[in-house]
Amino acid sequence: MPSRRTHSLGSSTHSIPVRVSLAASIAVALLIPSPTAAQQSAQHLNPVIDKLAKGQPVFGLQAAGLSLQGARAAARSEADFIYVDMEHNPLDFPALQMFLLGMGDKGLVLKKGSLQPNLALFARFPPEADQAAWVVQQALDIGLMGYIFTGVETREQTLAAVQSMRYPQRRGSPHMEPLGKRGSGAANASWAWGLSGEEYQRRADLWPLNPEGDLLAIVMVETAEGVKNLDEILSVPGVGMVFIGAAGDLHLSLGVPRDAPEVEAARQTILRACLAHNVACGITPTSADDAVRRIDQGWKMIRSTPAVIRETRGALARR
Repeated sequence: MPSRRTHSLGSSTHSIPVRVSLAASIAVALLIPSPTAAQQSAQHLNPVIDKLAKGQPVFGLQAAGLSLQGARAAARSEADFIYVDMEHNPLDFPALQMFLLGMGDKGLVLKKGSLQPNLALFARFPPEADQAAWVVQQALDIGLMGYIFTGVETREQTLAAVQSMRYPQRRGSPHMEPLGKRGSGAANASWAWGLSGEEYQRRADLWPLNPEGDLLAIVMVETAEGVKNLDEILSVPGVGMVFIGAAGDLHLSLGVPRDAPEVEAARQTILRACLAHNVACGITPTSADDAVRRIDQGWKMIRSTPAVIRETRGALARR
């Protein structure tokens, strides 16, 4: 039987340009005040997890580039996350780090009285999950709050993904398994998050496996083989979300056009499995009407354009 989890869930899309000045980024970081320990522990620092844990859908954008202007626009957009596609674009860790620093918004920190940003940064990279440990290390040590694993097809790949994102746990931890393999050395990440090294390490664990975790492991199920193995994939503790995007690779794997009935049938199979395992499921609607329909079906992560996100939030608020 599929495993069930007791957490509640709550949901990303298109282009915002982006490029950053190191001096400006560091200046922003230096001016961010430190909240009290009580404020830090009162909520998740990852805004996506904060909403999913409350059963709310989340909305996101896809970055088109890595400019300072794009980072600023993203930081004050109506989205909950932005993700950078480095699977189909150049693998550029320095630019990704500058983009993250450029998203630093001291005005927002002062207003909220919290280190939680309005927007989490995720990224997607080319290595398959069981070959991605070195990329995961680089991405998380920069300070990303989520990693998107491409082409996940098996339980073994999923386990490797989860282990690569976790530190080895201290003795007596209630969340010992899956065994973490991430190496120590996250000075850049703790700086980006505004935490001490010890506090960062405490928070840098996978939700919902660790209810206090602020990292999200997102697996992309993009093939017929992956759909067939969904129950095994979702039985791995530590998976926080399944994302299928616009089903581009999925329809190719199925050997049918993107709008074929088999593609929608596969989407619904993925959604049913996610609901059975209480794991958030993500999709890419192209209109507000479609986004609202998908949310009503149970999809928790919506990646779309700023206009679609704005219209969808408005439609949901009018209910």
